Amino acid sequence: MERLDVALGDRAYPIYIGAGLLQRARDLLGARLSEQTLIVSNTVVAPWYREQLLEGLSDIPVRTLIIEDGEQHKTLETLNSIITRLLEQRFNRTCTLVALGGGVIGDVTGFAAACYQRGVNYVQVPTTLLAQVDSAVGGKTAVNHRLGKNMIGAFHQPVAVLSDTDTLATLPARELRAGVAEIIKYGLINDAEFFGWLEHNMDGLLRRDPACLTHAIAVSCRNKASIVARDEREDGVRALLNLGHTFGHAIETALNYQIWLHGEAVAAGMAMAAHLSVQTTGFPAAEARRVNALLQQAELPTTLPDGLSCAQLRELMSVDKKARHGQLRLVLLEEIGKAVVTADFEEADLEATLRVFTG
Repeated sequence: MERLDVALGDRAYPIYIGAGLLQRARDLLGARLSEQTLIVSNTVVAPWYREQLLEGLSDIPVRTLIIEDGEQHKTLETLNSIITRLLEQRFNRTCTLVALGGGVIGDVTGFAAACYQRGVNYVQVPTTLLAQVDSAVGGKTAVNHRLGKNMIGAFHQPVAVLSDTDTLATLPARELRAGVAEIIKYGLINDAEFFGWLEHNMDGLLRRDPACLTHAIAVSCRNKASIVARDEREDGVRALLNLGHTFGHAIETALNYQIWLHGEAVAAGMAMAAHLSVQTTGFPAAEARRVNALLQQAELPTTLPDGLSCAQLRELMSVDKKARHGQLRLVLLEEIGKAVVTADFEEADLEATLRVFTG
């Protein structure tokens, strides 16, 4: 097992990474749990891992709530169902929520924890690669709106993250690849050496080689924890974690949060960001080809599905949370391992990139 820590003063918390951690949950989480604990999971994950987690928490009373699976259920209605269960069971403000699942479960459970009685504790137990390397760490919680992804939410840090790598054994290959997209992101924005490692070890990741997975998860979490510790509420450097996301969120919204997984949309978004970077920051075209090559090696999309228009994506991008004073800001690449948040690009160059990708 490996332990990392997110350094946020009196709100610091550990990230545990390793095999067989569900069965050790009580020992690892200790006083971070309470006598009122609610596990929130979904119809796909719960049959696999709820009993293992309950066994790991066998000496405390735990209730469970199972919700539907899928991004289309990351809504205010689902949030309300969690809060209703807490009220029905008379949970008080010392309770703990446990998010057992992927990014959707983590986001909506974390947001429920942020809202319930003005904020209660929660633990992330991510069971997808994407959640283990990204969404479970950092305290971003949210639900979607039909006009924009993650537009209703709060910053609310978990009290611990428990990433059991054994849960990746049952992860569908497509979802594993979606998680790899976020891993590639860390190499691009902050860690050129890690990007090079990925170029040589992508096949091992896709084969779920334990050593490759553990290394990639640990490096990704270490990169994210360092950034979150410096900029918890995304006032500066944390925005770099959104490489590909402004494009990607627009794609997801245009597709009504269906057809593509989040990581697939982010992968295409990173290809689009690399293309625009060549026009804007002096990012070498040869390096943009390296980005595309690694995404393709990971079997991730670098083109868009049919039916999306340039105008539609540009309109959806206009509501991006990084916008300031009505001006869109994008995360672009200066070199592999170095990204920048900037509004210093020509609208014509952005439109040209959108036209290239929408055909």
